[in-house]
Amino acid sequence: MKTLICIPCMDMVHTEFMKSLLGMRRVGETKITISCSSLIYDARNTMARRAVKEGFDRVLWLDSDMVFDPDLMERLSARLDEGKDFVTGLYFTRKAPVRPVLYKECGYYEGEDGSVSPVAVWYDDYPRDDLFKIEAAGFGGVMMTVDLINKVAGKFGLPFAPMLGFGEDLSFCGRATQCGAELWCDSTIKMGHVGLGTITESVYLSQKEDGHGDSGSGEAGTENHD
Repeated sequence: MKTLICIPCMDMVHTEFMKSLLGMRRVGETKITISCSSLIYDARNTMARRAVKEGFDRVLWLDSDMVFDPDLMERLSARLDEGKDFVTGLYFTRKAPVRPVLYKECGYYEGEDGSVSPVAVWYDDYPRDDLFKIEAAGFGGVMMTVDLINKVAGKFGLPFAPMLGFGEDLSFCGRATQCGAELWCDSTIKMGHVGLGTITESVYLSQKEDGHGDSGSGEAGTENHD
């Protein structure tokens, strides 16, 4: 099994991320590629093309501001061994209100006047410590099959080109579900998101207990994964 570990970035990576990456246990034959671009969707498309061209079986997407346990790749790989095409771990936005970067709905709403608006509903009430279906996720720590990339590219062209009102990650998810793919989150696989501090599940749950979180939907065009 060949896996390409893909890391898009602007011009730097966090030290804590590098510590996690260096400590991560690898599965099968692996290579790491880093693509620097101010256009993240362009970086992702570049690395996706490499995965296809060089005959990789899987891609592990890692954002350069994530921290994770050494078994991250092992556990995501095990889920794909079960037959899944797309699995993400659990992580949260870096800024208040802290939310899981998961969506239970992701698509377009057509108004009575014929207008079309992008809408994504955050998965605030996600199942704890479980494997469950989602409609979309950020790509902080996602593993997918290259077959899925080929399906999306075959039907839509560039798989990560942003759709109206969505970032490149949700755009891929929307296209993948239109290709019949099922997207999954394993909330037992927990990651931290580096900001001024490291945001983890305990921060999110503490916020909810304090009554500072707010659930529901938000227009995808104004979403913030930071």
